[in-house]
Amino acid sequence: MTDTLSPLSVSDWDPTLGAISEDMGGMPINVHKLMAHNPALLKAWWSFRNHSVQGGTLGPRLGELVILRVGIQLAAWYEWGSHVDRSLRCGLSLDEINRVLQRDISTVWAKDEAALLEAVDELVEDHALSRAMRLRLAEHFSVEQILDIIAIHGMYVILGCMIRSWGLELDDAVNARIEEHTTPESFAAAATAFHAR
Repeated sequence: MTDTLSPLSVSDWDPTLGAISEDMGGMPINVHKLMAHNPALLKAWWSFRNHSVQGGTLGPRLGELVILRVGIQLAAWYEWGSHVDRSLRCGLSLDEINRVLQRDISTVWAKDEAALLEAVDELVEDHALSRAMRLRLAEHFSVEQILDIIAIHGMYVILGCMIRSWGLELDDAVNARIEEHTTPESFAAAATAFHAR
């Protein structure tokens, strides 16, 4: 195993990955290019990715909140930057996005969204939902939605680990869209504050 791994140019992709490249309009992003080093993994992962990136039964808004919270939990800049971009496009405000960076969220979110964000914290930190959290979530979410909270969090933990392992750089096009809203430096400072407890 090499100690460095860079995104694989689409021209060097295994031919069996053609449908995935087409699904991304011929322009897969860097994390897809990184995973393309393992074609079987990327193919197996793709349906789960499509389910997760749309938020599954949670829908785009709540799905993005799950992903953003994983991003700050893992201090994964690529993940955060990519999903600031997606979150803005699915209707979250910049103020809402920035509030995800706060450790204490109980007073700044509606009850259902506070429960969802705190559930992500439990999943990342404890690798399970406590009985109290399951009961709290059940007041707002269906069984299908609770399973999606767990699954989407897991999907983005996988990506966050890959991103951080090889220091994946944010795609230029994404960076250009979000640079007025967030930077690696401001995110790093927020992540330090988030984890200082």
